[in-house]
Amino acid sequence: MARIDPAKRADWSTEMQDFVDGFRSSVASAGPEEGRQAGDNLLGTLARYPSLAMAFLTFNKHLLSGSALTIRQRELLVLRVAHLRRSDYEWAQHVILADRAGITSDEIRRVAIGSDAPQWSPLESALLASVDELLSEGVVRDRTWKVLAAEFDEQKLMDVVFTVGCYSMLAMSLRSFGIEPEDGLRPFLPAAR
Repeated sequence: MARIDPAKRADWSTEMQDFVDGFRSSVASAGPEEGRQAGDNLLGTLARYPSLAMAFLTFNKHLLSGSALTIRQRELLVLRVAHLRRSDYEWAQHVILADRAGITSDEIRRVAIGSDAPQWSPLESALLASVDELLSEGVVRDRTWKVLAAEFDEQKLMDVVFTVGCYSMLAMSLRSFGIEPEDGLRPFLPAAR
């Protein structure tokens, strides 16, 4: 149940409408049809506070379209955050993006198991472990950092931390504001937590 009702697009300021249209068109991973509808409940809620919305979405746009990480790497991070933060909304939205990035249904299910699940590459296992470590301890442990740093440059390493931080904050917001997935999205969080 929504604690903050999403504003209808017709009630948004022209500035907010133009900003969101620009945001959606600049996000590389949004498909033409899905990108038009996905996130309406979130964006409508954020539209209640336009200056915050525009600041947050400007930062989020980097993670969605300017990150040094691959889309697959980003989506593994975001799905793990969504699972650990129990954010049905974030999970439902990012399952779509993960699918577009070529992440299989089996891999999506294994995200819930985490870094110890079989068949992850050492790098992907370290990515998943970094989420657990950042959310539980506030730091990527040395062992995990070494695996990531062996393959990632400084920008990718920074994008790992900022992606986890951003989507953790977003998950908390989604749950606290009671933002519900749009019609047609199936919130599915694997049972094992």
